[in-house]
Amino acid sequence: MKIISLNIRGFGVDGKLDWAKELCRKEKPNFMAFQETKCHNLSDFWVQNLWGSSDFGFIQKDAIGNSGGLLLIWDTNFFEATEATGDEFFLAVRGKWKPSGIESIIVNVYGPHCDPGKIRFWESLEKLLNSVDSTWALCGDFNEVRYQAERLNCVFYASRAKRFNEFIDRNQLVEIPLGGKMFTRTSDDGLKFSKLDRFLVSDSFVHIWEDLSVVALDRKQSDHCPLLLRDKIIDFGPKPFKVFDVWFKCEGINTVVTEAWNKGVFGLRKDCILRDKMKNVKVALKAWSYVNFGKLDKEIDDLKTEALE
Repeated sequence: MKIISLNIRGFGVDGKLDWAKELCRKEKPNFMAFQETKCHNLSDFWVQNLWGSSDFGFIQKDAIGNSGGLLLIWDTNFFEATEATGDEFFLAVRGKWKPSGIESIIVNVYGPHCDPGKIRFWESLEKLLNSVDSTWALCGDFNEVRYQAERLNCVFYASRAKRFNEFIDRNQLVEIPLGGKMFTRTSDDGLKFSKLDRFLVSDSFVHIWEDLSVVALDRKQSDHCPLLLRDKIIDFGPKPFKVFDVWFKCEGINTVVTEAWNKGVFGLRKDCILRDKMKNVKVALKAWSYVNFGKLDKEIDDLKTEALE
């Protein structure tokens, strides 16, 4: 299962349609959710050209003037749509996954910038979520952050973030952690960074698709990164370090680990702080192990030689 979400910032700009087609060919998603299409009345032929095959369904919301616009496309070999709806902030399609027959609703969102619009946005989404008992996946540009660390060189509004987090909590949604990049949107001058794009899913959606992950793909033709949701285990490389049972029988190991863990580290993200703390423990244990067990291999070789004589 693959779902790609992208704020394209207008298909009419040179190179953007080709970029979107390249994403479809390369990743072969089951859903593509575009925000800010800035398009009106997209034809079946145009969408087929983008999608790369005739096995698709789609719904769209026209831009207002030269702003906004939403497009949601899906693979009809993988998803059987039964109903579609939308309003000024979202497009949603309801259907069943093939061949499991399990129902889900996929929602493509584009949040507003102003406070009155944001309040209507959360109310509208909440009304949608409460209207049907199903499994949910919401994706898109929410135009809002959850924490101060999700903005850099930008103003953080605590009250807006509070409303966003309360919406997530009330509706029992889960955010799939983002890999690849810390921020999803970069200003045109390259000085401001925000995490505005994300995937929010229901607990039941997580139970359908195990090992869900979200990765930020390369930002080429937009100020937003495409986000890819997939049900695949991501290999983050080797484990931080090995631990041997015999170490715990040695006096002093608890002190070594505690002192290394309590060393100060700096970072904005909790996962980065955890990573650096683990590195400190790794370095400390490596040095401690050399002092206590560094000659062990030589002693084993000496015993083998002695046994053979």
